[in-house]
Amino acid sequence: MTTSPAIETSGLAIHFKTASGLVRAVDGIDLTVARGAFHGIVGESGCGKTTLARAIVGLQTATAGSVRILGRDRTTWQRDDRKEFARTVQFIFQDPLGSMSRRQTVGQTLEEPLQIHRLGSATERRKKVSELLDLVAIPSTVLDRLPRSLSGGQRQRVSIARALALNPQILVCDEPLSALDVSVRAQIVNLFARLQAQLGLTIVIVAHDLAIVREVCSAVTVMYLGKTAEEGVSKPLFADPAHPYTQALLSAVPSPDPRIEASRSRILLEGDPPSPLNPPTGCRFSTRCPVAVVQCRTAEPALRLVPHTGQAACHLADSGTHPVL
Repeated sequence: MTTSPAIETSGLAIHFKTASGLVRAVDGIDLTVARGAFHGIVGESGCGKTTLARAIVGLQTATAGSVRILGRDRTTWQRDDRKEFARTVQFIFQDPLGSMSRRQTVGQTLEEPLQIHRLGSATERRKKVSELLDLVAIPSTVLDRLPRSLSGGQRQRVSIARALALNPQILVCDEPLSALDVSVRAQIVNLFARLQAQLGLTIVIVAHDLAIVREVCSAVTVMYLGKTAEEGVSKPLFADPAHPYTQALLSAVPSPDPRIEASRSRILLEGDPPSPLNPPTGCRFSTRCPVAVVQCRTAEPALRLVPHTGQAACHLADSGTHPVL
């Protein structure tokens, strides 16, 4: 029997009506996240990756398309049994301080999900809170402290611990590293990797830092202006990206080796991304793509298989050959 993916979206679209027109934040995304995967979603600000993540867990209503979690339609699952859904899927917000009550101590914050779901006695809940702190490597001395008295890294660890309180199978994380400095960011990334391996979690992480995604994620989806530009297994995709946009993104990632950094060239894209209010015809990247041809400006490319990496939405990425900028 075939095991269904952890997350599967089909034709997912999220459009917003504004005074200026219709914003196509996410415009027909087909996404598959395998069980036990560490899946990264990357792209420039405004590409729709956070909206996609929020739609997966039901924090954002879809305009069209569907989301399936562990083979079950997310909409009907949430409607019929919200508590069971919450015990299966948890969301980690970009701003941990904003996602926690400033009047609750760390201990109260971690115990609250257990109380809502009526899990365990008071003694058992206190033991579970202690185990959660150990899991994310926070000392028990923070139990009686308020979130504002913690460092950014500690807040994010508490946020992760709270998400793990109900033993979920899936974590969806919205930019959990963006508010942290570089050293703390590395610690949190290592924590995610350890938890994923230790608990067998499926993790979807929205991120800007491609260097981190390349190191820890098993699969990656690259988004541009509400569409999937490229997707596939991380290591081969980053080693040989098929889409010109992915190539440009990776060229901006600095190398820790000064000799490589001094010798490599960057791909500089001209102009800003088009407005989602009025996306261009054809390929949405065609207005900035240095290798665009007439077909790119007239026909929208479908995701097509690229040998050894995955899929790319590029007219030039066919039969094993693709543009190299």
